[in-house]
Amino acid sequence: MKDFFYAIQDLFVNVLFAPFDALRALELDSWWAANFMSWILILIGCAAFTYWMLQLKKFGNE
Repeated sequence: MKDFFYAIQDLFVNVLFAPFDALRALELDSWWAANFMSWILILIGCAAFTYWMLQLKKFGNE
């Protein structure tokens, strides 16, 4: 059973988080490139917030 959990740990640490480790290594070169995923998530959040506010306005007008 212990090996199963170590396999899950290995999957996440060495495979799934590898792109984020590469982005973290970019921080020495460029702060903007290192925070690329953060900017993408902020843009998605702003778009979702705008959509939600427009839907609330449309519902309120009805």
